[in-house]
Amino acid sequence: MSVVVPDQSNPESKKVQVEDMFNKIAPKYDLLNHTLSLNIDKIWRRKVVRILSKSTPSIILDVATGTCDLAIATARKIHPQSVFGIDLSEEMLNYGQKKVDNARLSNTIKLQKADAENIPFADNTFDAITVAFGVRNFENLEAGLKEMYRVLKADGTCVILEFTMPTAFPVKQLYNFYFEHMLPLIGRLVSSHKSAYTYLPESVKAFPQRKEFIEIMNRCGFKSARFKVLSFGIASIYIGTK
Repeated sequence: MSVVVPDQSNPESKKVQVEDMFNKIAPKYDLLNHTLSLNIDKIWRRKVVRILSKSTPSIILDVATGTCDLAIATARKIHPQSVFGIDLSEEMLNYGQKKVDNARLSNTIKLQKADAENIPFADNTFDAITVAFGVRNFENLEAGLKEMYRVLKADGTCVILEFTMPTAFPVKQLYNFYFEHMLPLIGRLVSSHKSAYTYLPESVKAFPQRKEFIEIMNRCGFKSARFKVLSFGIASIYIGTK
């Protein structure tokens, strides 16, 4: 798997570049996310929550929680004892904390700056783990998945939402045009970040798709790994248990 970084001319590691990128785009992140996806990302998150609700988890970890959309949706729907959100970006967490406070969920959702490849929790801590659009940004994908497996309880569920590339005509062609031309242009205009929304399509294209990603999950210890295709293949949900 090729390593795609936000700025190929920057000698710093992917982890450093990703953290810096999200710190810079944090003020416009929610606006861009919902606008560029036509709010479909909200529907996808609801599907993740519905999958989670079947096992009624009590203690949940949301990895790469960002501005906490998934953590908040999970807390509202499932009413767990605790949701812990971790992210590399301090600025994303700051915006997320404001949303958590506004939703009056600060007693349930606890946020912490942390690296997904070095999760600061003990083995077998969580009933469930979620990630929405985050694993693609890991510097070492298998290291991150193994860490998530480590802190998951036996029989716990891991649900990952990630962009994928559609394969069917004409969705594939329309998606490629939008992803490669429209999205970077709009993203640049709104966020004023030169590479963030060029990195997005490049990182999706380079990322393991569907069956390939399931194989990696299996290799990292997950069992019964499977995927669900969403919105004609624009995104997929991956589900695995420990």
